Amino acid sequence: MGIYLVSVAAGEWFDEDEEEGGRGAVASALNEELARRGLAPYTSVPEATGLVRGSGQSFEEKLIPPMDGFAALCGRQLTPAETELLLGWSVLVPLPLDEEVRLPLESAYTDETVIVGAPEVLALAERLAAATGLPVDAIPEACDNLDLTMWFLEGEAEKTAAARPGPWAEDLDTAFYVALYLRAAQHSLRRGCPVTYC
Repeated sequence: MGIYLVSVAAGEWFDEDEEEGGRGAVASALNEELARRGLAPYTSVPEATGLVRGSGQSFEEKLIPPMDGFAALCGRQLTPAETELLLGWSVLVPLPLDEEVRLPLESAYTDETVIVGAPEVLALAERLAAATGLPVDAIPEACDNLDLTMWFLEGEAEKTAAARPGPWAEDLDTAFYVALYLRAAQHSLRRGCPVTYC
């Protein structure tokens, strides 16, 4: 059990059967709001592919480490509004959204669904990565099957921290969340898919 951050494929995104994990109500409500804003509907969600570890076709990571240090980092580097944008969403979509979309639909952990754009989240995560000196080239890029989670929990992060010290290496729990939000936004944009908590 626990909280996971996962990508959503077309079959699930457009499925109206909520009991089976369908998110059709969210997809429809989002498109209604996009139309109200004069924007095109979001219909180009990719189909699911078979899980091939390291392929970068899906995203699944588990939120295991404590977030206290990451929250403190956000407090130092971001405005309260930026912190809310980075941490307050329930669905990330690969669309530029000047303003979050709030829907009166339950999400996995809240009474409403908050949708934000991956470009905006990516910009904030990149700022945090730069501020901490995160060695982006060294951390897993594909996150199909807890690749990032295991990199931090099974010793690779510690080895890299010893070889490439810096602010990021002083708090690996915080570095994990910087990397997590960075890779989640990158994945959403690269694959054109939603990412959500479950």
